[in-house]
Amino acid sequence: MANQLKWEGQQLATWYFTVAVVLFGAQLLMGLIAATQFLYPSFLFEIFDFSVARMVHINALVVWMVYAMVGAAYWLLPEETGIEVVGIKLAKLGFIVLTAAVTVVVLVYILVQIGPADETTIWFINEGREYIEAPRWADIGIAVVLVGFLGHVFATAIKGKRTGIVTVLMADMIALVGLYLCGMGFTDSISMDQFWWWWVIHLWVEATWEVLVGVFAAFGLIRIIGANRDIVEMWLWIEVAMLFGSGILGMGHHYFWIGTPEYWWEIGALFSALEPLPLVAMFIHVTYDWGKEQGIAKAEGRGSAIANTPALAWFFTNAFGNFLGAGIWGFFHTLPQVNIYTHGTQFTSAHGHLAFFGAYATILIGIFYIAVQGTNGIKTLKMTTDGKWAISLINIGVFGMTVALTVSGYGQVLVERAMMGATWEAFFVSQDALWFVQGLGWRLVMGVVTLAGFVFLVKDLLSTGKNTMHVK
Repeated sequence: MANQLKWEGQQLATWYFTVAVVLFGAQLLMGLIAATQFLYPSFLFEIFDFSVARMVHINALVVWMVYAMVGAAYWLLPEETGIEVVGIKLAKLGFIVLTAAVTVVVLVYILVQIGPADETTIWFINEGREYIEAPRWADIGIAVVLVGFLGHVFATAIKGKRTGIVTVLMADMIALVGLYLCGMGFTDSISMDQFWWWWVIHLWVEATWEVLVGVFAAFGLIRIIGANRDIVEMWLWIEVAMLFGSGILGMGHHYFWIGTPEYWWEIGALFSALEPLPLVAMFIHVTYDWGKEQGIAKAEGRGSAIANTPALAWFFTNAFGNFLGAGIWGFFHTLPQVNIYTHGTQFTSAHGHLAFFGAYATILIGIFYIAVQGTNGIKTLKMTTDGKWAISLINIGVFGMTVALTVSGYGQVLVERAMMGATWEAFFVSQDALWFVQGLGWRLVMGVVTLAGFVFLVKDLLSTGKNTMHVK
């Protein structure tokens, strides 16, 4: 079907989504390379370092999600405000600049990898700060693009209709831009440097991103099942209060080992557990009301009101994945009494894999399907066979990796921490422990399963809308 979008902002959103999917694939590929090197260190030895594969894997994860979130914001803005994105030509230029910068940074990561231990490395190769390794020039460029994005959101919201969803988006954009700046400075104290670094790693990702997820969920549920706007916006405001209230305090669960006062232990452990609750509550409330309406519709002989089945499936995957990954897997290893044993083990990796996927990737994939539906002018979008394979394999793969890494983490805790007292000898002995090695083996297998699901996902996104058997 031909492109049927009337808003240039939504056309720009599809550009962002396209790059996001490409980076998603790069993230999975780099993850498989790193997982293989973890088991077989000679794999690509002196050709492609494990440290570089891991760095690109993590940074591709962050960047593809940022692209998808910016795209999702540009997608919903025209529909919610009723007008075109203000400054759309400048917004398109920002996309081109950002994409060019990301391409250069990735090529430098892969081809150059390391540099001299001086200021040139920080400016042109790698800042050396885990998860936010972009060189200084790219760091500044990203900040400028984000400020421009903030301007487009505010100008459009002020000029057009301002719904509760748009108002929350406006507030969150200020935090999104502001908190990223916290990671752009350096201090002489490593504890203070780590303190501000965590403001990016935790609050930028776990607070501002979570609010964005709430915004996208509210928008999507209204479009997909006709959810009551008053209900979703009510829970959206509760989420804002809970995330920014509990998020700032919950950040204390990162402070155990960097020299901050001990009172952060209990504060961080308690409040970090509260973050996923409002979003889950939104889904429960909306689903309950929708279920009652469906019962009435069925009794009256009316049909289903699901406008986009694959998007709804991914949205509900988000509700479960967010609660399990960010909530359960995050909480059970951050308590100080537990974290003294689990800190720096594969428990952290298990939590990270399920939390990023469950809390963010799932909702963004759902938005991809909403964009496919809108781009092709489809009234009702049904789940295809490829779509079923995609959601099944990706969920099995990611949850399988999480369980496998959790088993490896248990092996580390038992051997390296509890039995041998966290010495260097204990570290190396634990690397050969049966549970640890088997867990990493299964992590690799489940990574392949996830990549297979991604292939089905791409095939489905590209073909959906062309196969009229699954649309109305």
